[in-house]
Amino acid sequence: MNLLAMHCETQLGKTGLDAATCQNLLAKLPDWEIKGIELTKTFRFADYYRTIAFVNALAFIANREDHHPDLSVHYSRVVVSFSTHDAGALTLNDFICAAKTEALVAAA
Repeated sequence: MNLLAMHCETQLGKTGLDAATCQNLLAKLPDWEIKGIELTKTFRFADYYRTIAFVNALAFIANREDHHPDLSVHYSRVVVSFSTHDAGALTLNDFICAAKTEALVAAA
């Protein structure tokens, strides 16, 4: 499954992924963690400028996918948390956006 090639779909009325599927997808995402119904990772940067550049680029991706993370922004780090509120659980959308976030950092 190529998460980068996929796009988010509406999850209204759908259920979340089962634990085994979540663990299989999590294996594709280095240093991401499942915390309750959130997929989360902390990204570190050299300075505030790079931190905000990352946030702005991630906001563009999130808007394009119509799947928006919770962000905790600090001087040199950002905590990114994806969750599908419509499903009340993790869905494929969370893993797709996490993969696109990883690609964003890799490209920088």
